[in-house]
Amino acid sequence: MLKLFRKSISKRVVKITYRLSLFSAVFGFVGFVFSNYLELETLAYFHLASGFIYILSAILAVYGYIKTSRIIFFLFLNLGITITASYIGRAGNVEYLFLYCLALPFTMFSFKTEKKYVYFFSCLSGLLWIILNATDFKLFTNTHLDQELAANIVYPLACISTFFFVISQLIYFSKSNIKYYSKIHSKREFALEASEAKSKFLSTMSHEIRTPLNAVIGLSHILGDNKPREDQKENIEALNYSGKILLNLLNNVLDFSKMQSTKIQLDNIPTDIASAVKQIKKIHEPSCQRKGIDLFIIIDKQIPTVSLDIVRFNQVINNLISNAIKFTDKGKVSLIIKKKKILNNNQVLLHTEVRDTGIGIPKSKQETIWEAFAQASNTTNRIYGGTGLGLPIVQSIVKAMGSKVKILSKVGRGSRFYFDLKLDIISDAELQKSKEKKEYNFIGKKVLLVDDNLINVMVGKQILEKAKLKVTVANDGLEAVNKVKDNSFDIVLMDIQMPIMDGYTATQEIRKFNTKIPILALSASVFMEIKDKINECGMNGFVFKPINPEDLLEEIEKFTNHV
Repeated sequence: MLKLFRKSISKRVVKITYRLSLFSAVFGFVGFVFSNYLELETLAYFHLASGFIYILSAILAVYGYIKTSRIIFFLFLNLGITITASYIGRAGNVEYLFLYCLALPFTMFSFKTEKKYVYFFSCLSGLLWIILNATDFKLFTNTHLDQELAANIVYPLACISTFFFVISQLIYFSKSNIKYYSKIHSKREFALEASEAKSKFLSTMSHEIRTPLNAVIGLSHILGDNKPREDQKENIEALNYSGKILLNLLNNVLDFSKMQSTKIQLDNIPTDIASAVKQIKKIHEPSCQRKGIDLFIIIDKQIPTVSLDIVRFNQVINNLISNAIKFTDKGKVSLIIKKKKILNNNQVLLHTEVRDTGIGIPKSKQETIWEAFAQASNTTNRIYGGTGLGLPIVQSIVKAMGSKVKILSKVGRGSRFYFDLKLDIISDAELQKSKEKKEYNFIGKKVLLVDDNLINVMVGKQILEKAKLKVTVANDGLEAVNKVKDNSFDIVLMDIQMPIMDGYTATQEIRKFNTKIPILALSASVFMEIKDKINECGMNGFVFKPINPEDLLEEIEKFTNHV
């Protein structure tokens, strides 16, 4: 029978039940002696019996029968006060001890999981108190202790005991609250420290990864501008495209929380879909060949020129295709982009779909795959790997574009991921205009390039000198400060993380003697606190690394035109 009540519970509850049971046992034995002194023989034997029952309660608590132990404890505690009050009478005010009993269940039961016991035993104490008064303290006996004796001896003891018990409870609750809130404060501090450590780690990783990525994107841009042979153009374009895809993936992984809390900003430009996604097959075909599966790219030739954030769109497609290839061991993966219908003269409904003949996703898991860091199963994660961020990022981007990715999948037969986008139709003239390279007039302009990484310096110099800028290089912040003192420059391009003196400090030093020269930060971090520090130290703006040459030259033109 007792096994039915056996339950795993906190050590705190076991300890307090054990201690209160032993204390009540002592109190029962004292009651036995005191009742004998008052010549209340029946009451004396009840207190003696209750003393042993409280010891049984303590033993049950130690052996894990905690629920049984607490039920026995409360039943005899309430019964003991009621019987004692009946024998002593109203003059003794023994019923004041119910004040202690009313609050005690809140200490010994979990209000979250054992609420019914808290209510039951608290109400039981109140009910017994009411019944005692209603029966004029004749619930168990009609014979009461002499009133004068009860008033002079029992009444002070009852008041002192009640006061002691209630104050003890208040002290216990106060200590518990202090301990609880202290733990919350400690956990909060720990969470803040962990968050700060994570931000520092991600910022460092961002900087370290972006540095070589800057060379990939920058050098591929330079190679493309150096009149490559026709057979080299496609490879250079694929290299540049891959670098940009990797950069966007890096941005989203490092700043994924921003994607969850704020709306993704889209950069819509005139786009020829067929031309814009032509590199996809070249990127993913080697993976398919290694696995022995086919990759089909089916693009509708009737799709008009549209306004679209092509970088984000390509990111969605690349994530979906990468996923499809990862989970397909035989058969094929297909990308289908087609014009569904022309909505009016200004809009088209574009259907995009990625199909595979892979392992498929169970119906029960088709909702959870959109959650960050979640995959269909632990087995999937062990066999195929991955971070679990690909599909949440895809859904976030497509939602920002005004649609939603849907899925049809059967286990063992493959999956279909698809979505429809309403896009504005753009004229071919606007597309051509957007493709035209902007000409910059930087003849005679001097720029100070401050960077400690030799590859970044090499890439940066070639981009700037190709635009007819005169470039001077400084490899740390202190050297930059001295060169600005000794020379005249039209603009300073300042790296943030450098030895000897970082970019923030160097800018502050320059601002002490030159407040007019434009200073642009070359930042490899995407975090908001970096942007805030850039503004606070006196910089005029920033350009993200890896550097997009067009963005860099546009920023330089914006500031040097006012010099």
